[in-house]
This record gives sequence, structure tokens and C-alpha cells, in this order.
Amino acid sequence: MKRLCVFAGSSLGSRRSHREAARRMGAELARRGIGLVYGASEHGLMAAVAEAALEAGGEVIGILAVQDVKRLGTLGGLSGLHVTKDAAEKREVMARMADGFVALPGGLGTVEEFCGVVTLAHLGMHKKPCGVLNVEGYFDPLLALFDKMVSQRFVPVEHGDLVVEAEDPATLLDRIAGRQPGWSEPALAASGS
Repeated sequence: MKRLCVFAGSSLGSRRSHREAARRMGAELARRGIGLVYGASEHGLMAAVAEAALEAGGEVIGILAVQDVKRLGTLGGLSGLHVTKDAAEKREVMARMADGFVALPGGLGTVEEFCGVVTLAHLGMHKKPCGVLNVEGYFDPLLALFDKMVSQRFVPVEHGDLVVEAEDPATLLDRIAGRQPGWSEPALAASGS
């Protein structure tokens, strides 16, 4: 894996543990030689993961839609910065540049972007691993919803393991590194997805 796209909050949230986990994720990515692709913000958990990766000598590529430049600002010292015409193009560039996706705690934008890449995996549009850094159970409700979708047959059983999770960045990255897609082409054809 050359690069991992990390979705995270543009605010720090209310728990110090979330910021600490974001910094550990950035440092661990750099330690493993995995580049970070993220939303370029100079604020929140997005900035925490990027700053830690940069401090540890890692590659950090920011991707930001032009309408968000003033609102979110951009972190200095990035290895690369791409400003896109809109949010849709931002998501396309992030997906193209990354070999996998991870969500850290965040708000609606974080969940929307992460669920978008999980949906594309479900539809067979990519086979890149998707995971959540489940700090203090932050993503438990979302993971429970994914389980409910499978149990009530809105998502095929073979797609029930598309998302890996761990509370610790090193464990999550180990799981992602050894990840085999939780589905196969024949399963996609049989499900009608």
C-alpha cells in the first residue's frame, strides 16, 4: 500500500482521545512509509493526522474543493496539494490516489465520504480496503447499522465484512494490509448489485 485516504473531522470534537488517535494514525502511516491522502484542512482531526505524519517525515497530500479553501484553510508544508473544482471531483481524486480508505471520528462529511467509498466497494467499483478507527466505540452505531443491513437482507451476507475496524491505528493498518476483499465478482453478479 503506497497511500491511504483518511477521512476525519474538520473539528477536534470533544474528546482528547480522538485527537491523540489521529496523531497516532499519522505517525504510524509515516513509520510504515504509507502516504496520507486527506482533505487538506488546517483544522480539526484532519490537521492532527496530517501534522503527525509530516512531523514523522511522511508524505501528505491534501485534496480540497475550491469552495472549501476559505472555510477550511490549507495546512502548510504538504507534500502536494490539489484544489478541485467541486466536492465530487475531490472525492474522485482522493479515490484515485489512494490504495485504501479509513475513517476517523468526524461529522456528517466524514461519514458521507466514507460511506461513499464503501458503497463503491459494494457495487464492485473498487477492491480497496475500507476501515474505521473505532476510538472509544465512536463508530459502533454505524457498524451496527451495517450489520442490520446485512441481517435484514439489504446488503448481501458476503458484503458484511467490507469494513474492518480497530481502536488502535497499528492494529487497523495491519488488518488493512492483510485485507482480502469481502466479496467476489460471482457474488456481485448473483446479488444483482
